[in-house]
Amino acid sequence: MAHYRRVGDVPPKRHTQFRDAQGELLREELMGEEGFSSDSSLLYHRGIPSAMVDARIWDLPDLGTTPNHPLKPRHLKLHDLFGDDDPDRDVVTGRRLILGNADVRISYVRATAPSPLYRNAIGDECVFVEAGSGTVQTVFGELPVETGDFVMIPRATVHRWRPDGPLRAYVVEAAGHIGPPRKYLSRGGQLLEHSPYCERDLHGPAAPLLVDDPTDTAVHTKHRGNGPGGIVGSIVVGPHHPFDVVGWDGCLYPYTFNVGDFEPITGRVHQPPPVHQVFEGPNFVICAFVPRKVDYHPLAVPVPYYHSNVDSDEIMFYVAGDYEARKGSGIGPGSVSVHPGGHSHGPQRGAVEASLGKDYFDELAVMVDTFRPLELGEGGRAVDDGAYAWTWSGRGPG
Repeated sequence: MAHYRRVGDVPPKRHTQFRDAQGELLREELMGEEGFSSDSSLLYHRGIPSAMVDARIWDLPDLGTTPNHPLKPRHLKLHDLFGDDDPDRDVVTGRRLILGNADVRISYVRATAPSPLYRNAIGDECVFVEAGSGTVQTVFGELPVETGDFVMIPRATVHRWRPDGPLRAYVVEAAGHIGPPRKYLSRGGQLLEHSPYCERDLHGPAAPLLVDDPTDTAVHTKHRGNGPGGIVGSIVVGPHHPFDVVGWDGCLYPYTFNVGDFEPITGRVHQPPPVHQVFEGPNFVICAFVPRKVDYHPLAVPVPYYHSNVDSDEIMFYVAGDYEARKGSGIGPGSVSVHPGGHSHGPQRGAVEASLGKDYFDELAVMVDTFRPLELGEGGRAVDDGAYAWTWSGRGPG
């Protein structure tokens, strides 16, 4: 995210001696993307950021996937994954895999407990807070989070989640970097006037978060290896707490963006899904369908036309409201619809007629479109309703 920020104390010139009030030399760390060729920040540590005293295996939860074969649309009921009487879970170790491929993994969790310190060394994470509030503590500082926030965590950022109470999170893990769509950025990286949001809507840490703890501290680290999906876990132990940064500056840092600040783009006739785009990653995009005025041509059909988006799987997470195109299918808040590439999809039976004359849709959904097919994770398989594919025809096999 090429939007410069400066937090805490930094020296007037980079890569020069910088000492604290006691005269101790601080350690400068460059955190950067794409091998010194993209966005970066400089962080100034009291301790040595690469110091470690132990490393052991972190046994990750089930990350295996199963192909969507035979090909069919699916309805996954995420709220059935966790009950109010479930043992305490946290946003990091308690998430369950819903869908995944080589580019992106989508997980879901209902969390009540604080997470361990965590670093995802595979790629960026975009966590949508479906419900609840709390704090994400990071090496860059604290981020307050609330319902409707997209929480953007750059790759390899050490952080932990501390929910205020029950918190429901929809987690999108990339195998690379996630950022604003290039179509909304100037050559220098500024969000343009036609973008549905701007830099004022992005909220990064406001101050350093210093934890003065010289004892051994463990960081759960997800990294590349020979596990399912090429992913393994390690618990790396350092001789001091990693939150020892007195200041930083640059263009790479965690931030939040609330979906309520997304300004919908509308037209006289139905607008295609790219107008709802919020972020993009390697071979996938993230979109937000928010409450909005809909098409105002006198003969407009407000719900989507049937479409066969042959290059993409379309994954819609229904958050709130009453989604007009899915009425009669059993889908509601907490549902995920899987519309795979190679099969056309669109409004349910009767939805087109029911939408005629409407001028406003009260709906909130987060969509992930991928350009490689997604497979079902153990969480997705556990809550597949088994009946969604037949809702357009009104009958199933046999």
